[in-house]
Amino acid sequence: MRKTLLFPLGALAGACLTLLVSGPQGGLWAARAAAGTDGAYSQLNLFGEVFERVKASYVEKPDNSKLIEGAITGMVTSLDPHSRYMNAKAWTEMQETTSGEFGGLGIEVTMEDGLVKVVSPIDDTPASKAGIMSGDLISKIDGDAVQGMTLEQAVNKMKGPVDTQTKLTIVRKGADAPLDVAIKREIIHVRPVRFHVENGDIGYIRITSFNEQTTDGLKKAIASISKDVPQEKLVGYVVDLRNNPGGLLDQAVSVSSAFLQRGEVVSTRGRNPEETQRFTAHGGDLIKGKPLVVLINGGSASASEIVSGALHDHKRATLIGTRTFGKGSVQTIIPLGAGNGALALTTARYYTPSGRSIQAQGIAPDIEILQDVPAELKGRVDTMAESQMRGHLQAADGKEQTGSQSYVPPEEKDDKALHAAYDFLHGVTVNAAAVKPAPKTTVPN
Repeated sequence: MRKTLLFPLGALAGACLTLLVSGPQGGLWAARAAAGTDGAYSQLNLFGEVFERVKASYVEKPDNSKLIEGAITGMVTSLDPHSRYMNAKAWTEMQETTSGEFGGLGIEVTMEDGLVKVVSPIDDTPASKAGIMSGDLISKIDGDAVQGMTLEQAVNKMKGPVDTQTKLTIVRKGADAPLDVAIKREIIHVRPVRFHVENGDIGYIRITSFNEQTTDGLKKAIASISKDVPQEKLVGYVVDLRNNPGGLLDQAVSVSSAFLQRGEVVSTRGRNPEETQRFTAHGGDLIKGKPLVVLINGGSASASEIVSGALHDHKRATLIGTRTFGKGSVQTIIPLGAGNGALALTTARYYTPSGRSIQAQGIAPDIEILQDVPAELKGRVDTMAESQMRGHLQAADGKEQTGSQSYVPPEEKDDKALHAAYDFLHGVTVNAAAVKPAPKTTVPN
């Protein structure tokens, strides 16, 4: 079994991912042999001694399975922010999440300094309606301190039966005191694609995540817009990937394919050259060469960066907004057998068609547009970049970049980047000083 997904920013209360799924025991004996040559397994004697001493002397009788799970979790999470061990329950929940429907609050989270950090609330979910913001730190769940919990424990505590309520204590940058927010749990139906016709001549398509329903949703959106607007009147499309944290890799490839006739979309390169994989466009350009603008910002990560990077390198789209997050690594999901859960292990970097690794660097827009942030939110809405995550995989080459603005105004009339995209498609010069020349690189076709 080998299935490709994308792990963007870590675990979540309904996560999107960038991953590969391999067989239960793939390469296990080879790994053991390699480890044996450098004496690694001799160090397991120390683990065995500590394990036995804890079992024999701890003040209360410990649960052996929890001790082992904690040891595995500590080992894997010490590698980088995106590698992790999932027990059987967490593995099942992750599989349910990628189908596009799950129970919970509708927030994507990671762990930072012992607290749960909100990556972003999902559109039209209890969390977004309650005012949860990207960058919020969750310090307590129903009065219980998060400090000392694993990410999985915190996520599981936020989940619960539909129509029950949970109270989150939020530490928000710039706020004088922690905020208590009560949220009622719902079944979260992630509708990954929304669209409408703007001004009678532009197709606007918002992609919020890359789950199993995304490509079908995109095709329906394009078909509906094409039906409503005559081709001779349609001036182009805007695809909004802002604050989209990622999702399934095969969906990123098929979404890119919807706008490309042919050519490479992305490649993944592991430790060994023979592990390189290339993914190419298929299906043809569904918008028939119409001009295309892609909106990105500091919350656009992983699968969003694959799509924007591919369309940019093929000179198929103009990117407007701010620099993306810079999550350029691939996690392989390795099922560990019945009842044992799975391992999400960073195994490769991904590269855009022109050969650029965006790990810890992100993708810069052609036209940079900064939003006007309300005074009460200034300093609270910038996303932490991949380069600022503790233990992150270093950039393959070039200078690492810090985070960029991720704020999107709630009212469309205040959205400068969106209006810049509409103006661009109508032929109006937009922030001309910020337009960067296209790189003179060859792209595989």
